[in-house]
Amino acid sequence: MISKLKCSRCWLPFACAVAILTVGFSALAQQPYPSRAIEFIVPFGPGGGADQLARKSGKLLESTLKVSVPVLNVPGATGATGVAKLVSAAPDGYSMAIYIADTHALLATSNPPYGMDDITPVARMISAPSYLFVKSDGPIKNWADFEKAAKAKPGALKVATVGFGSVDDMTLTFLEGKGIKLNQVPYPKPSERYVSVLGGHVDVLYEQAGDVASFLKNKQMLPIVVFGDKRAADFPNVPASKELGYDIGLPQFRSVVVHGKTDPKTIKMLSDAFGKVAQTAEYKEFLKEQFAAEDSYMPADQARQFIRGELETMKKLAGTKKK
Repeated sequence: MISKLKCSRCWLPFACAVAILTVGFSALAQQPYPSRAIEFIVPFGPGGGADQLARKSGKLLESTLKVSVPVLNVPGATGATGVAKLVSAAPDGYSMAIYIADTHALLATSNPPYGMDDITPVARMISAPSYLFVKSDGPIKNWADFEKAAKAKPGALKVATVGFGSVDDMTLTFLEGKGIKLNQVPYPKPSERYVSVLGGHVDVLYEQAGDVASFLKNKQMLPIVVFGDKRAADFPNVPASKELGYDIGLPQFRSVVVHGKTDPKTIKMLSDAFGKVAQTAEYKEFLKEQFAAEDSYMPADQARQFIRGELETMKKLAGTKKK
């Protein structure tokens, strides 16, 4: 009898502990989303357009969601390293990442450690054209100078890009097919990419105007072409590629994605929250600073269709690359 009583006394504390843990886990599961910090992954180094977007929108998002949104830079492999970190995390909405056209292009040109079904867009936040920039005091002053030099010595001109397999790479491949062969030099860190052209390590920079706005303002760089079918209002004297006979656009988009298995309710909440961010005066001013389209924002459902459509275009372009 005594033995049985001792056994019961030993069991009671354990049973109580299990009950407490069960109640605790149940309470955590029932907490409304979001109830803690949301990690914002930037798959590139500090200072570039993706980083600027995360820090600006993340700050504004905190006011809406009432939780902190710390930014984590995870550069590498044209953004694939950061996206891989996202898809390896739990699909609970507490991790999200900036996802840009350059990283998206990897799905058409290489074999990244994730697929389209592994991620889900919650919003497109920026849409902006890409340019070729040169340093203002360099020998190349305009597209005519660039085209002449490129055709005179095929492969001699160096172009700084974000990496192989990117939109930058696709555009240069397209130009090569039109008789303009260039030497691509990848720089995964934005700051190194910008300094490369200013320091004369490369001849040209492939980039969006917002990323190098300070250099444009200080007249250290100047654009020589905008890729697309029309000139940009901010640079009316810079020709569009289509008018020069090079019909390629591939505008740079910067979106926010979460794990592909995230609850649709969580996706809707995040999409709506980013929508509120996009409507703030501060974010609208940010778009102007980025030389981005006023209607850049797209909610989750539209962003998903847009991104899938861009992938089909990229696959067609990738199919033209010489093996």
